[in-house]
Amino acid sequence: MSNTACSHRGQRRCCCGDLTVLIMSLWAILPLSLPIVIITGIWAVYAMALYNQHVCPVDNWLYNISCEEQLPLQRGPVLCCTLDNIPLISKCGTLPPESCFFSLICSAGSFLVMLIGLLRYAQVIEKHQNCILNTAGLSTAWICAAGLILLGNFQVDFAKVLHYIGAGVAFPSSMLSVCLQSALTYKLAKTQEQYWVGHLRMGMTLLALISLVLSGVFFCQESFVLQHTSAIFEWIYCMLIMLFYGTFAFEFGDMSGETLMVLSRGGSAQSFNSDHKAEVGSNRHQVEGFPMVEASW
Repeated sequence: MSNTACSHRGQRRCCCGDLTVLIMSLWAILPLSLPIVIITGIWAVYAMALYNQHVCPVDNWLYNISCEEQLPLQRGPVLCCTLDNIPLISKCGTLPPESCFFSLICSAGSFLVMLIGLLRYAQVIEKHQNCILNTAGLSTAWICAAGLILLGNFQVDFAKVLHYIGAGVAFPSSMLSVCLQSALTYKLAKTQEQYWVGHLRMGMTLLALISLVLSGVFFCQESFVLQHTSAIFEWIYCMLIMLFYGTFAFEFGDMSGETLMVLSRGGSAQSFNSDHKAEVGSNRHQVEGFPMVEASW
């Protein structure tokens, strides 16, 4: 009878262990959902704007100072485009119906950035300890999320000041956030795999920085070609930032319930470590007393 009871206990432990591993692996879906949702969403918005002739195609490099008819009223294979029709991401989401989807996508992206940033912050405390880089990474991610809300819900043609304030907050803070996370990855890396993740993030960070600088410089120029190039670099920058957040799937695959316990304790590394040690000690006493219970069977 004791052997049967032990086998049942072993099966239950095995099932619980498999369930725990499955739940931990599901956390990796969260950071992957950000690039999937946002990149797919903004390209869908671009397709809608292109279909409604609110912007010109990305492959169009010919612009005019003015046109006889506005772009939505034009018919024919050759369209007359002005600077108002450059396919900047914000321009694609200016007019309805695509403006509604653009606001929805930016709001969803803002929420995911805040959630991923918070869980990343807690996981670093759980696995290692809190540091200035970790706190700064969380702060810049949340500032970026606030800017994303502004630029997504205040379209550039109708609330230009608020839109540019949002863009001025979101773009630099997102760049600073990925720089901090890249540095944090190298600081915490111990295995070869973790260093490779750091190399990947650093490469994406450098490409994003180059794209952001070129986009900003070209946007201020009077040349139609350079402003169109600015729009292309803006698209590249946004996709790189989203893909960067997707790389957190490497760490989120090891996430456990203890990460959430860090948040419930207010993110205090010291209190978490002391409570965790006390819990480990109590579990050790229980394990030591377990054979005596089995012997009584």
